[in-house]
Amino acid sequence: MIKTDDKTAFWWFLLFALVVIGAGLGMRAPWPADEPRFVLVAKQMWESGQWLFPHRGQELYPDKPPLYFWMIASTYAVVRHWNVAFLIPSLLAALGTLVLTYDFARRTWNRQAALWAAGAVLCAMQFVYQGKRAQIDPTVVFFITLGMYGLGRHLLLGPNWRWYWLGCFSAGLGVISKGVGFLPLLALIPYALMRWRGWQGLAEPALKGAGRWWLGGASFLLAIALWFVPMVVTALTSGDPEHRAYLNEILFRQTATRYVAAWHHQAPPWYFLEVIALFWLPFSIFIPWLIKPWREAWRQRDARVWWPLAWMLLVLLFFSASPGKRDMYILPALPALAWAAAPFLPALGERRGVRAALLAFAVALGGLLLVAGGMALTGDPRFELKLEAERGLAGDPHADQLWLALAVMGGLIVAAALWLRRARAIPLTLVTVLVLWVGYGMALAPLLDGENSARDVMTEARARAGVDTAIGLVDWKEQQLLQAQGEVTEFGFRAPVDLQWQRGLAWLHEAPAGRVLMAQDATLPACVDRAQARSLGSANRRSWWLVDAAAAAGCRGEAMKP
Repeated sequence: MIKTDDKTAFWWFLLFALVVIGAGLGMRAPWPADEPRFVLVAKQMWESGQWLFPHRGQELYPDKPPLYFWMIASTYAVVRHWNVAFLIPSLLAALGTLVLTYDFARRTWNRQAALWAAGAVLCAMQFVYQGKRAQIDPTVVFFITLGMYGLGRHLLLGPNWRWYWLGCFSAGLGVISKGVGFLPLLALIPYALMRWRGWQGLAEPALKGAGRWWLGGASFLLAIALWFVPMVVTALTSGDPEHRAYLNEILFRQTATRYVAAWHHQAPPWYFLEVIALFWLPFSIFIPWLIKPWREAWRQRDARVWWPLAWMLLVLLFFSASPGKRDMYILPALPALAWAAAPFLPALGERRGVRAALLAFAVALGGLLLVAGGMALTGDPRFELKLEAERGLAGDPHADQLWLALAVMGGLIVAAALWLRRARAIPLTLVTVLVLWVGYGMALAPLLDGENSARDVMTEARARAGVDTAIGLVDWKEQQLLQAQGEVTEFGFRAPVDLQWQRGLAWLHEAPAGRVLMAQDATLPACVDRAQARSLGSANRRSWWLVDAAAAAGCRGEAMKP
């Protein structure tokens, strides 16, 4: 059992969380698919001073609102190092989410339940993984959790109109980070139904004052207006057709159209149930044992349990209804699930079945890492080659160190399981979390960084091209432009590959002595002489080439056919 009598226990927990999430900060560069894109957008904002309309290379980037990019750029203004700055917003957002999870559970129940709730969130693998990445989602999770916290302080623990307004304002900030920031407002639906049916645990007396309720809507719109109003005014008055196109794209295609008729990441309706079961381990182990106390809380009409749980189910329904799904979409529901579980977790942590399941989780995870690393180092060479090929590590001089790190991490977890056993399954879970994420941040990620970030291939490209040669990127990815060294140009990101090649070859032949093209192997036109082109190796499981004027001599005037 975790001892929680000491009021300093939460500060020790927060220090533990800082180590788990922050380990490896500054030891790697941005990785695809999303990190290089977001950092590139923030970097171009900082360098150009264009804060309203994000750009990716020479093109506008209308996929996401700009608040998260502002945060990365603002962090860079303080630390002046992109490899440090790009992860700090997610780190701070994750820690803030843990503080909010703890404090709301403490006010609703007690310190012990609060520490268990915050610990449950921290132990969920998806939460830490996203907190260690430069994704928008940890920031959105924070704003949504702050929105739920503010509403909960008013609807359950109030009345407290100021917290209600702040919660609505936070939901608006969530919208200008990512469109789903409005989700906390859905919590008004279960509140209204529970108030109508006379549930226990709601703020007393009944909250009245239509004007005050509507001020919440005004607070929500005010937060959105901080970006939306100047953006719309500029788009409508600048006379730039790209600004008009940006407005239409971000208001319609990237919101309503993407939700109703998603064009990628399609998955079946039950997809997020699988995510919760697997990616929220080991917290999700408790869910089968929570069903009985939740059922009892339903019979008692306890809003303290069912208000966050009902909202969590609404969020699950909302995301499941869309054909487009990614695992991180459901993450905002995690703190609410922890709030609903909080009063029951200390007792469940004593259950033999729960402890046995936690022990099995640790043994399975540690065993998987130990076997994978050990077999790659000492087993059939074909197994190692297969793993390296799947991870794009073929020929990587750091591959053996990577497998050794995996084996050591797995060995430590298995050793802890043998020592602590079922009786101390909760400390074992904390050890497992610590070893997994500190090992990932300080050993695995640095070893994978050269290939994953495209730093190595861009360094090789500059060395092969020469210091004074301009490199033109064709069919490029954001990490290529972000990691580029020296003079680099590009020919559009969304432009068709054939058009990029036409533009690139025209640019190359204008000054053949001081220019080369860099492109993927899969899209090299047939007219390129591969015998004269120079292979750069691979990055992100793609092979890259340098093409100079001699290698492209046969491409003048020809249609580009990869």
